[in-house]
Amino acid sequence: MNKKVIGYVIAALLIGSMVAIMVNQNVKMADPIDKSNVLIEPKDGTEGDVKEGTVGLDFGNLPPDFELATLDGETLKLSDLKGKKVVLNFWATWCPPCKAEMPHMQNYYRNSAEEDNVEIVAVNLTNSENRGVKVVQEFVDSYGLTFKIPLDETGVVGEEYVVFQIPTTYMLNTDGTISQIVKGPMDESTLKTLIDDLD
Repeated sequence: MNKKVIGYVIAALLIGSMVAIMVNQNVKMADPIDKSNVLIEPKDGTEGDVKEGTVGLDFGNLPPDFELATLDGETLKLSDLKGKKVVLNFWATWCPPCKAEMPHMQNYYRNSAEEDNVEIVAVNLTNSENRGVKVVQEFVDSYGLTFKIPLDETGVVGEEYVVFQIPTTYMLNTDGTISQIVKGPMDESTLKTLIDDLD
């Protein structure tokens, strides 16, 4: 064999190995997100007037606490995450914008979350899933998600957070208060920008 053929064989083997790794990991690549329908709610400047410890869904409020079972069989209580910046995301497997957003969230979580002191909590609206927990597990496996996936099997938490549009994301400061509310899918750079603004 001449050197050129050997070079092609080696290149083909390397490319084949990379494809095999991607297939084995079932990781979805992050496609660009259409940001035209994303609403980042503007703050009205009154969040400084909120009485400390007020529970609600406005800027500066402590969001309603909840405790849900996660996909991996553990229990997650939102208030236990105080001290971390929290990305509290509501989503469903059948939602196209959620599908577009998840690879971006996973990329951020894998690359930056630990260093930035961030926890992503992606609450699945399981009561809206046609095949329940099974389809959620398939989705998580397919997208290679490694952050926490609490299951809202009764729909109570989604109602309490007034989730009419998904994905909806509440960005929480380390003291647990709401800093930002996003309706629509975020890409990794938007997520990073909003997280950098958290206290």
